[in-house]
Amino acid sequence: MTLTTLRLSSSGLKTTYRDHGSGEPIVLLHGVGMQSAAWGPQITALRERYRVIALDMPGHGSSDPLPTGSQLPDFVAWCQEAIQALELGAVNLAGHSMGALIAGGVAVSFPELVRRVALLNGVYCRDSVGSDAVIARSSEISAGKIDLKTPLKRWFGNSPSEKMAQQQVAEWLGAVNPTGYATAYSAFAQGDATYADQLTLITCPFLAMTGDGDPNSTPAMAVAMAEQMPHGMAVVIKGHKHMINLTNASEVNEHLFNWLEQTTAEETLP
Repeated sequence: MTLTTLRLSSSGLKTTYRDHGSGEPIVLLHGVGMQSAAWGPQITALRERYRVIALDMPGHGSSDPLPTGSQLPDFVAWCQEAIQALELGAVNLAGHSMGALIAGGVAVSFPELVRRVALLNGVYCRDSVGSDAVIARSSEISAGKIDLKTPLKRWFGNSPSEKMAQQQVAEWLGAVNPTGYATAYSAFAQGDATYADQLTLITCPFLAMTGDGDPNSTPAMAVAMAEQMPHGMAVVIKGHKHMINLTNASEVNEHLFNWLEQTTAEETLP
């Protein structure tokens, strides 16, 4: 899957992405420490019916990083600029983990750009214990103390399929730009409540999906988000943790196809 490079005119940032298929566009946003290749199973499936664009988040893959200290709204602005630069019009937008935070922010801030939005393993209003823990990890990463083994234990179980996915994810984590990773993780650690009280503004079809074994992006969070929206739906993948798009791609893809087939407000107009 070949990478394409886009130079954003306003910020001047280089953004790399994967572009496959044709038809109605769906934009995919990966999580912290990952890259666009992490959407491989979804690109393979969705490209048969849709144009699939998987972006490398700033500081990940071959994309330029945002300045140190950038927070979630800066990543949202980057995504908005990328969608407009690609001249896609309104898109179906799906994000995983940090990508879910960005996708939710774009749906709130730029509703004209979003036909549907899906948040996979998204975080929402962490409790004080969870918030303190992720902020502490962010501080360690910013100080150059990058622990790759601990997140892998949180994200994966012990089945053979999960072990295979874990090996690939470990390679992506090991290849990430440390500065870009630290900036993105800081935004991730502090961004779970940034747009939380504005989710009611999302009126397009909304999907929140997570694994029942994900301790950080919990089923309760997915349900709480979906309940705020008139067209919200929560799906919990049983027997899986944080990387559901890799460890149970077939079921995740099925739910994504169902979400993509939901009628939008524009499609109901005469």
